Amino acid sequence: MSLAMDLDTFGRLVDEALAEIPAELTEQIDNCVVLVEEDPPDDEPDLLGLYDGVPLTERDTGYAGALPDRIYIFMNPTLAICHTEADVVDEVHITVVHEIAHHFGISDERLDELGYA
Repeated sequence: MSLAMDLDTFGRLVDEALAEIPAELTEQIDNCVVLVEEDPPDDEPDLLGLYDGVPLTERDTGYAGALPDRIYIFMNPTLAICHTEADVVDEVHITVVHEIAHHFGISDERLDELGYA
């Protein structure tokens, strides 16, 4: 049985995780929005988060005027793997950091080495 939580409460946990990221990093995030959704795409039902965009390390002069990158944090699969609200807080933090790291061009392999897989 998964933990129950409404989308507004989950969204506040995402906001809190974002607020914990040092200003030195958040000031460098460019043209990126964070969105909270209940469920991931149907073809990846266990996905906790998703970065959809062009990492900062791959942008060039032709990037100007592009739509914002999107970071999605998915509530239902997160709740499905957590047993307590404290678990949700921890998992949301890990997921937010993981997806922001992709915005900075950090690979899944490196995130795994750093404990953010």
